Amino acid sequence: MNKPNNGTLALAIVVMVIAIDQALKIWVKTHFFYGEALDITPWFKLQFIENNGMAFGMELGSKLLLTWFRIIAVVLFGYYLWRIRQRDDLPRGYVVCIAAITAGAAANVIDCIAYGLLFDAPPPPLVAQLLPPDGGYGTLFHGRVVDMLYFPLCEWNWPQWMPWVGGEHFIFFQPIFNVADAALSVSVIVLILFYSRQLAANENGDTPTPSNDDDDTTAATT
Repeated sequence: MNKPNNGTLALAIVVMVIAIDQALKIWVKTHFFYGEALDITPWFKLQFIENNGMAFGMELGSKLLLTWFRIIAVVLFGYYLWRIRQRDDLPRGYVVCIAAITAGAAANVIDCIAYGLLFDAPPPPLVAQLLPPDGGYGTLFHGRVVDMLYFPLCEWNWPQWMPWVGGEHFIFFQPIFNVADAALSVSVIVLILFYSRQLAANENGDTPTPSNDDDDTTAATT
């Protein structure tokens, strides 16, 4: 059976990440009131929050400016994916990472563009409606990004004698994020750790040499 080419693989990754991300966001938004949490394990919860900013709830500058920045980033990554769709010299892991970054950015852009029109924002304990009769909570390009994945892996109280943080309660890991954030962030880390040669080659305009990735290795005969 022939393996899919890079273009087919990239398209499959993009569609899968966006579909999973949006399905989970819509389910959480229409079944959880704002701030509600569901314990899955002692170290994993679903907790519904929203933010106007970047990945992991960070805030940075104007909401409209951030939305347009995301749209431009998605267009640029999409164009790059289209350019490398026939590049058999690129390792499949590299293509998967670029596709996951594109999908993660695109999935959060959907929230920013459309969620203000598609959902209302009732006070707790009411849950949001999809396509409410009285209209959404915001306008086009001013939707909020839905987050829900929370991993409080461990927590403790700092000793009183410690400067600055003495007596405070600390939780690791505190950020609440979504599937799109995870796909984007993990892919960036993998690119830096394992595909720096390809990144450097693209930055210099060179053609990257084939990698020893298991998916791209051909058996040698003697």
